[in-house]
Amino acid sequence: MEKVDKSKKFNWRLVGKIAVLVLWVGVACIAVQYIVGYPLLWILGKETFTTPLWTTIYSALTYIVTALVVIFIPKKIKKNWGTTRIELGLSNLPTFVDIGLGLLGFIATILISAFVTNIMSGFDWFDANQAQNIGYNVLNTGFDRIVAFLALVVFAPIAEEIIFRGWLYGKLRKTIAAPAAIILVSFLFGFLHGQLNVGITVGIMSIAMCVEREMTGTIYASILTHMIKNGIAFWIIYVLT
Repeated sequence: MEKVDKSKKFNWRLVGKIAVLVLWVGVACIAVQYIVGYPLLWILGKETFTTPLWTTIYSALTYIVTALVVIFIPKKIKKNWGTTRIELGLSNLPTFVDIGLGLLGFIATILISAFVTNIMSGFDWFDANQAQNIGYNVLNTGFDRIVAFLALVVFAPIAEEIIFRGWLYGKLRKTIAAPAAIILVSFLFGFLHGQLNVGITVGIMSIAMCVEREMTGTIYASILTHMIKNGIAFWIIYVLT
């Protein structure tokens, strides 16, 4: 009987582990929106819930709960499934290198996104100008803008970087090589934004931020890239218009 070379057998266990990590983050991000949103909707009513203040409270709660669920529930299930600060990319303190990479990452994101979007615009089924629903319709007062700014430019970048470039990327890199981890994290990040044109842009941004994480071992540069991108978008949508 011919012997089977075990080194050439497909590693289903590895594939399963990767799938569980990716699905865990994806399901948590979607499920928490409903877990947090429905009680608030039931208590406050639809009209109150759509005001800038309560939209910001909902967003902040969603980000915080999602991060806590993603990071701490696995540890409750099994002790050795815990997460270290190194895996989260929160070891040490931010440096000037992080600032420089954060700026370069944003510039790279803008240039590459513009190039890819321009190519994709040649297809009839791609709408480069489709507006993204980010939860805020009209911000009439200075207070409205402040609370929306906190949600979109502060809470979102920090929480999403901890979840994606922190927990998920840190866990994947213990299992697979950097290119594969970058592709998986960036595809999921783009997919969860729900629109093709937005997904392409944030997917490209995720690639840049994963590279920053790989270079520095932390997520401080990626948080800065994310904040700059969201901050400029906020300025254009809610201040200039």
